[in-house]
Amino acid sequence: MGRIYNFSAGPAMLPEEVLKEAADEMLDYRGSGMSVMEMSHRSKVYEGIIQEAEKDLRELMNIPDNYKVLFLQGGASQQFAAVPMNLMKNKVADYIITGQWAKKAYQEAGKYGKANAIASSADKTFSYIPDCSELPISEDADYVYICENNTIYGTKFKTLPNTKGKILVADISSCFLSEPVDVTKYGLLFGGVQKNIGPAGVVITIIREDLLTEEPLEGTPTMLNYKIQSDANSLYNTPPAYGIYICGKVFKWIKRMGGLEAMKDRNEKKAKILYDFLDESKLFKGTVVKEDRSLMNVPFVTGNEELDAKFVKEAKAAGLENLKGHRTVGGMRASIYNAMPMEGVEALVEFMKKFENENI
Repeated sequence: MGRIYNFSAGPAMLPEEVLKEAADEMLDYRGSGMSVMEMSHRSKVYEGIIQEAEKDLRELMNIPDNYKVLFLQGGASQQFAAVPMNLMKNKVADYIITGQWAKKAYQEAGKYGKANAIASSADKTFSYIPDCSELPISEDADYVYICENNTIYGTKFKTLPNTKGKILVADISSCFLSEPVDVTKYGLLFGGVQKNIGPAGVVITIIREDLLTEEPLEGTPTMLNYKIQSDANSLYNTPPAYGIYICGKVFKWIKRMGGLEAMKDRNEKKAKILYDFLDESKLFKGTVVKEDRSLMNVPFVTGNEELDAKFVKEAKAAGLENLKGHRTVGGMRASIYNAMPMEGVEALVEFMKKFENENI
């Protein structure tokens, strides 16, 4: 069997040329006589790999010099604890709950201080983004937290919340590098890379320098102290070395593709093909209000669970994999990250049309 179109929400598909490049270098990385998997993270060669990855990411996102880039482990979920441990000086933080991951982050923060849920879209199964122009921001809040793109529910903040001068913290796991971003609007951004950038095992945190503190909350593990990680240039201990190397290759691929403006354009075109079909379909319908739709994750349903299951099964047989929706929502979900080619989305829509004709 050849390569399939993989619509998984993460770990997700990677650009084929990146995989081929990595395969070519698997046994001997550029004359070093060994694989990057076998390389000391203290070696000159590896130092070059991680430094170049950071340089390319800085260029892609236009990251200002007063922000640090950290390549960490533990996935985005570990950042749910690291963020309050490092930033909760007043032991108060405000959370906007737009899905499961924001909710988990909010619950985790409650272990370290007072976490306030200041807005939520739980009332309609997280199918929209609440109005965040006039929020009841706590006077002593250390930060305001959002999950910018909601992988499970397929919503995306198109306008950042008005934090009334408070630091904005964002989990950008599933929209990372999908479009241009103004880093200066955030105090801290983080994302697991296994959706849009690389293999599972790396999380990237971008943090403004003045937020690096000598004194995180008492009891903060050394490994979760942003300042220690930053001072060690992400090499405090052995980092997920091979994962970072693949991320570096993906950064170069995005640059070759034309950078984040080009990615956004490409992603909008791909998403439009799918959303346009959903809007006119007699069988399938999207679950998200139009103005809050994600470019990355597209949930849809037929309204009949048996038909949904049949669709997923037949799609798999047709080489369209991982279309089953998250268990909390049911139905289907197509994740169409950067590496998903236009042809993949076109193939999905063709299959959906065929399925609709046969089952309506």
